[in-house]
Amino acid sequence: MMCPKCNSVLRKVEVMVNGAKSKAVSYQCQKCDYFEFEQDSSKKVLAELRESPLKIKQAIIKLSQDRLGIYFNRHIVRSLQLKKGESVYVSVPDEKHIVL
Repeated sequence: MMCPKCNSVLRKVEVMVNGAKSKAVSYQCQKCDYFEFEQDSSKKVLAELRESPLKIKQAIIKLSQDRLGIYFNRHIVRSLQLKKGESVYVSVPDEKHIVL
């Protein structure tokens, strides 16, 4: 395959996407940094990501003297359809996880 920008040979690279088991195939130009993803492998990775649960790293904040908390970003709020004033059940299965 040739680069549409500079006519150099594109290098085939398998790209690991965080959260997916499959790799997406990318064709990259080393001269001009052009790249494109192969459609079939990209669709497979996207399908895997849609099946997996939403995982987002959140920072712990200090609310008051002895209280800590976290803000839920809009993706979590939208995914869980949370509304102000609603209650959620919290479970602590181990030292590093909280389940809502």
